[in-house]
Amino acid sequence: MRNALVEEVNTDSGRRTGTILISYAVRGQNNMTYIELLRLNVTSNTLIRNQIGLPVSLHEIRPGMWLDVDFSPFLPNSRPPQTNAFQIVVLRRGQNPQPPAPPSRLTRTDRIVHVDPRHHVFLVGDPRDISKQMRFTVTNETVILDRNGRPIPLQALRAGQLVEVTHADFQTMSIPPQTVAFRVQVL
Repeated sequence: MRNALVEEVNTDSGRRTGTILISYAVRGQNNMTYIELLRLNVTSNTLIRNQIGLPVSLHEIRPGMWLDVDFSPFLPNSRPPQTNAFQIVVLRRGQNPQPPAPPSRLTRTDRIVHVDPRHHVFLVGDPRDISKQMRFTVTNETVILDRNGRPIPLQALRAGQLVEVTHADFQTMSIPPQTVAFRVQVL
């Protein structure tokens, strides 16, 4: 698979094995593009390298990076599906050989339901109804601003705060749907 976006990385205590959650674009009917998720199991047998073939360790991979991945075709019926990664090539930022077109942007104003800084995500919407929520992934490029327009970290966001989120116009077909946040403004 080419041009997968790293959404989340989890490593074991030795930092050599773990999992990587990636997203990738899939063309559907009527020229619609859907974003799918796949969890890669990284074992001691997984070869991880950069574009010129030098070794890269799992703990160097961060959300927002682009990867080319070879993995087992066996995908159990789980959400998201997961499989073993055989080889991972880390693409340098700005060197993605087939960069996707810049996504269109939408804006949503809603209350924060949950913030998970460890996994770089937060949810907004109705806390009592998961079908009325949206999960946002925060990347290194996401700008988060307080009420006065000053930059703040994801950890500063709290459940119950009203925020305006500028985000991509695509989303996963999961419940709740997930997409990338470009800008978060606390109101």
